[in-house]
Amino acid sequence: MGNERATEDLVDDRLRQLGYYADDRIIVEKQKSQNNQIADALRKSSKRGSGKVGFPEFIITSLDAPDTVIVIECKASVKNHESANRDRPVDFAVDGALHYGRFLAITHTVIAIAVSGTKADARWSIFLLPKESKAEQPLLSRHGAEITALASMSDMLVAAAFDPTVQHRRQIDLIDFSSTMHEFMRDEAELEEKEKPLAVAGSLIALLDPVFQKTYDDYPADRLPEFWIKTIKDALTRANLPQGKQDTMTQPFTNIEVHPELGKATLRFPKGLLNAIVTMLAEQVAPYLTIYHDFDVVGQFYGEFLKYTGGDGKGLGIVLTPRHVTELFAMLANVTVDDKVLDPCSGTGGFLISSLKHAASHKGATDSAVERFKRDGMIGIEQQATMFALSASNMILRGDGKANLHQGSCFDTAIATFIECNVCSGPPEIAATPHECRAPTIGMLNPPYSKSKADLSELRFVENMLSMLRRGATGIAIIPVSCATGGGRHGLLERHTLEAVMSMPPELFYPVGVVTCIMVFTAHIPHAASKKKTWFGYWRDDTFVKVKNRGRIDRDGTWPDTRDRWLEMYRNREVHAGESVTRHVTADDEWLAEAYIETDYSTLTEADFAKVLRDYALFTLRGVSDE
Repeated sequence: MGNERATEDLVDDRLRQLGYYADDRIIVEKQKSQNNQIADALRKSSKRGSGKVGFPEFIITSLDAPDTVIVIECKASVKNHESANRDRPVDFAVDGALHYGRFLAITHTVIAIAVSGTKADARWSIFLLPKESKAEQPLLSRHGAEITALASMSDMLVAAAFDPTVQHRRQIDLIDFSSTMHEFMRDEAELEEKEKPLAVAGSLIALLDPVFQKTYDDYPADRLPEFWIKTIKDALTRANLPQGKQDTMTQPFTNIEVHPELGKATLRFPKGLLNAIVTMLAEQVAPYLTIYHDFDVVGQFYGEFLKYTGGDGKGLGIVLTPRHVTELFAMLANVTVDDKVLDPCSGTGGFLISSLKHAASHKGATDSAVERFKRDGMIGIEQQATMFALSASNMILRGDGKANLHQGSCFDTAIATFIECNVCSGPPEIAATPHECRAPTIGMLNPPYSKSKADLSELRFVENMLSMLRRGATGIAIIPVSCATGGGRHGLLERHTLEAVMSMPPELFYPVGVVTCIMVFTAHIPHAASKKKTWFGYWRDDTFVKVKNRGRIDRDGTWPDTRDRWLEMYRNREVHAGESVTRHVTADDEWLAEAYIETDYSTLTEADFAKVLRDYALFTLRGVSDE
């Protein structure tokens, strides 16, 4: 017993050195837990199968990551570190840590740590058990190296967050929570649809302030809204936004501050409904920003809220881009820290956030280069005040980028002049003149769909985006398939090269019923002058499926393989029967793979035939209504 206590003391010393005990956000418990969910999970975890409650030597949780728990099991001798089959939890440290971990993995992501021996010969083994997973695996750092010793709490949580299984599970949990949050805001707080994402974004910005995070619960219901808006304004001031942009961004949030229901104390919510909203977000969403740094949280929430609003998105002309598509754009463009990315219809900033993530993932991306990209490499334009506030909020939550956001129309001459290059935007013979250019190297666009005014058609948004890019830049747009078959395309090819068109899944924007394609252009090089064939891809199946209350999700985790195969075909301009083809096209031709690809009849099934008929019927209906 004394020797095992020495092992526990060794762990205790390590926890103290790493600051676990000094951080009031971290809870270290020994051989018991006051957390009811953890206690319930361990209720039948007796290592001897007696039915009595079992507990590891240490149970560690963080208020910043309530879905994750660390368990540490100790043994006095390294001889008792691990059995051959890991099936003797009473006698071996690894076996015991994994035994407890499997019980806790029903409700949590678990980091299971086994420690044996003394300071002179100690052995450590660290495993990850993702939530709802029965299989353990070594805990790896974000760079893929195995972690072999206890690190700081933040490093352990970040390492777990980079596991693909954990990421997938958390995305599902986030979507589930967004439904709960939507219902609460609708039924209890009586917020309008456009107010819900503002309440989310503002609360998350406020929660980044340590003072607000620790003290908001002390405020009475009628005083919290004032503290809430003051904290947001302070955050905008610290973000060094120009005063004009601060005023523009703050205005939508003031409507939340003065909402008649949020500052009221009720029997069910004595601290008020704003307190309830902030608390829910503090527990369920804030960790994705402060710890995991992996989700476009505001965009994800806004997209989910629009799905619940009965076609609201279509009526407003808003079709927010799914997260996996914004990531696909960043990969198609292969964004680096040396690029400058423009999104002239930025919405909640999804394209810019994905570009930042992709640029930072390159091996040669230094911290200083990433900071420079955050400061100078992302340019967004958004006309709607609410969406502008959400986009700027998203950038603030990510650390930077908001200085180059513009509130207004992308057709505003003043904004365009600030962004574009006079030489590149001139006639082709002038654009080819060698010069030092400050214009963006990449453009990404998901324009408003189905505008009634002909002069604001989706293709005009594409032309406008390309005009603001430098010569030779890459412009990518996702637009309705009607744009690939109708008129209005001559101007595009007179000034720019159509590099590729990819036909996308019919229900990509479910529940908004619009069938789309992705177009890739090279800016300011006339199509005829390039003498290139255009590459057409048939990307109709992204492997996503519709799940009740979750929308379209990558349920089986097969999207990364599909995406990587698509990217390889695109980059190498590969031609495969039934999947891709290259053709010389003009503005009078159809710009869709379906018009040119050859069918590989040897692989056809009856299900394929039925699917094509459904796709064609939907394509025909949408093509008519989108014209």
